[in-house]
Amino acid sequence: MREFELEPGEHVVLEARKHWILFLGELLPYAILILLPFALPKLLAVTPQTAPYASFLDYHSVLGRAGLGVWILVWWTSAWGAFTRYFLNVWVLTNLRIVDIKQRRYFSREVSSLFLTRVQDVTTEVTGIVPSLLGLGDIKVQTAAEDVEFVMKGIPRPEQMRDIILRYVSTKPVNTGV
Repeated sequence: MREFELEPGEHVVLEARKHWILFLGELLPYAILILLPFALPKLLAVTPQTAPYASFLDYHSVLGRAGLGVWILVWWTSAWGAFTRYFLNVWVLTNLRIVDIKQRRYFSREVSSLFLTRVQDVTTEVTGIVPSLLGLGDIKVQTAAEDVEFVMKGIPRPEQMRDIILRYVSTKPVNTGV
């Protein structure tokens, strides 16, 4: 089951998500926070001023283990939310339109579509050394309307996707009204 219905004669050309390295960057703070309670007692024991506080982080007691379990559960759930957003946020290019599916929260999703006949400009932007080396960037798809712009951030190989979009935009017949 898709988030949108395909029109007659429409087929999916390409699906794109944010580059996986950006997803790992989003997971890094959660990994650090999950591991923090295991490293903190050892770090506190290093200096004499903070050594007495290391005994407060004793995970051998029932209350300490329960607190540790709650801590890990909270940050694991948050990390799972980041994975859910990464996996469910997708840009779909069909032969007739671009569909942007955004997972806002657990039970909140936004689906927008833009017909390729309305596309006026497709711009890619790769800024920085790391994005240039990894081949990731942003794509902006502009329509004739001033306020309608689709922005896809962190796309792998944005120039390749731009070329595919432009190939399908250029194959659409232009209605001159004559």
